[in-house]
Amino acid sequence: MGSWPRRLIWGAASLGGRGARGDRRQFSGVESETLEQRRKQIMSRGLPKQKPIEGVNQVIVVASGKGGVGKSTTAVNLALALAANDSSKNIGLLDVDVYGPSVPKMMNLRGSPELSQNNLMKPLMNYGIACMSMGFLVEETAPVVWRGLMVMSATEKLLRQVDWGQLDYLVVDMPPGTGDVQLSVSQNIPISGAVIVSTPQDIALMDAHKGAEMFRKVHVPVLGLVQNMSVFQCPKCKHRTHIFGADGARKLARTLDLDVLGDIPLHLNIRESSDKGQPIVFSQPESDEAKAYLRMAEEVVRRLPPSAE
Repeated sequence: MGSWPRRLIWGAASLGGRGARGDRRQFSGVESETLEQRRKQIMSRGLPKQKPIEGVNQVIVVASGKGGVGKSTTAVNLALALAANDSSKNIGLLDVDVYGPSVPKMMNLRGSPELSQNNLMKPLMNYGIACMSMGFLVEETAPVVWRGLMVMSATEKLLRQVDWGQLDYLVVDMPPGTGDVQLSVSQNIPISGAVIVSTPQDIALMDAHKGAEMFRKVHVPVLGLVQNMSVFQCPKCKHRTHIFGADGARKLARTLDLDVLGDIPLHLNIRESSDKGQPIVFSQPESDEAKAYLRMAEEVVRRLPPSAE
């Protein structure tokens, strides 16, 4: 064992010994207050400074408290709807779900990104949308078996080592939950707003509530909720059934003092078009389902802060 590992081990042991003895010492009120102030100073220094992504005007994150609620489908169709509503805008789509990237399949993209002259990765393009995903960097069927530090390193590369050119909106498809990746993205780049996706089901709404509160704690504006899979209409008899419950997201929105940005139905066309890599906003723009996404995109833009342009 070299000298540095020995020093680290002995240093940790000695610190542990002093810490154990220190636990038995009673701190006075003044000492406790001083320690608390010191802790706050250390924590404030440890937070990363936000730095904009070069060339990107506004960042919109699409998140959910849990998986399986259609977050990635919403993110993909939101990006396409933003472009469809205003053809003058340049749109990007960033998939930071390292463990389960969905954008490559949904956007019908495969292959490795090329490098620019500045040694940055160039996004892959389809349907007029610039896309980047961990799915372009690993084999499609290869599991990403990484610990947290490797995931954070990969997230940093996806945020900082992509040549986006000039984008009006970058839609970020976040992984489910409220963990390290969500905190890293929120603290490292300025975010114009977050869109929370949930089904009307109580179990999904519990986690959506946590997701919204997490963004508020890190000072990211929550633009509103998307109620996904809101209703199923039988294609034969046209009977409407609320499979996951009725208006659960609307009730949560009232609790959080937020708006519902859109109701997206549970429809076979949405699932089939996503699986084929032909998102419904692109492949069936005149359908009722596509129009629901287009209206949702309009509501998102209306709630964004003024453009930095």
